[in-house]
Amino acid sequence: MKALLGAGVHFGHRTQRWNPKMAQYIYMERNGIYLVDLQKTLRMGREAVEFVRGAAAKGGHVLFVGTKQQAREIIQEEAKRAGQFFVTHRWLGGMLTNFTTISKSIGRLIQLEEMEEQGVMASFGKREILSFTRERGKLVRNLEGIKTMSGLPAAIVVIDTRLEKIAVAEANKLGIPVVAIVDTNCDPDPIDFPIPGNDDAIRSVRLIVSAMADAVIEGRATRTEGKMDEQDEAAEEKPAETADEKPGEAQAEADAAAAEAGDDTPEAEGADAAPAATEEAAGEEAPAQE
Repeated sequence: MKALLGAGVHFGHRTQRWNPKMAQYIYMERNGIYLVDLQKTLRMGREAVEFVRGAAAKGGHVLFVGTKQQAREIIQEEAKRAGQFFVTHRWLGGMLTNFTTISKSIGRLIQLEEMEEQGVMASFGKREILSFTRERGKLVRNLEGIKTMSGLPAAIVVIDTRLEKIAVAEANKLGIPVVAIVDTNCDPDPIDFPIPGNDDAIRSVRLIVSAMADAVIEGRATRTEGKMDEQDEAAEEKPAETADEKPGEAQAEADAAAAEAGDDTPEAEGADAAPAATEEAAGEEAPAQE
């Protein structure tokens, strides 16, 4: 709570610029400015953190979106720290709903970067090189944060839902959960996990976005630990299975040996019984000869 107060998360917009749907999250009005109820901010923020942690633990990726000037650097830093994707300059229409086309642009960016690294670009004329450089710069500016994104994210974290309304609309259309800071002038209805607070102050944005990045890191660590535990259990099960198989093999060998011995025994008894029968027959015939 102290961190929220210190970061100015409770400061909203002027009373003339507000959305009536945010009334439930407003604590009071002071000097013409609405103040956000930080008790609800804290509770809903924890719910958002738990969701993001769970999504990361399941192997999902999170897309951080914030194109306003004061949020760009924060979004980029925290997304990179968590190893996630980000959009900080411009949301291209269809970035989620038409990801196939966006993937082609990403492929073009990778192609231009490979041409520059391999020195192929130097073989072209000055005009071609200038054209390639401009094209690459534009693609880097818009697609740098999603260059390695091969599919749709499990969730998106948005700063300023009014400015990023296209991103929110695309996520809603595809059923992608949206986590967002909702200021007193925002509509919380399209947001799955709204966090009431100040989306303009740098300290407020940094506090909330860093909490989301920490949740992603914790979720990925949990997933890694789970995989290691599964590998350890599998490694322990293999020797146990081998140990269980060995007595079975020994029993099978013993049964086979017993079967062979059983086959030999009747033959031996038959061989021993034949002379005995002959002796008895000879004994019976002897008096007759006398």
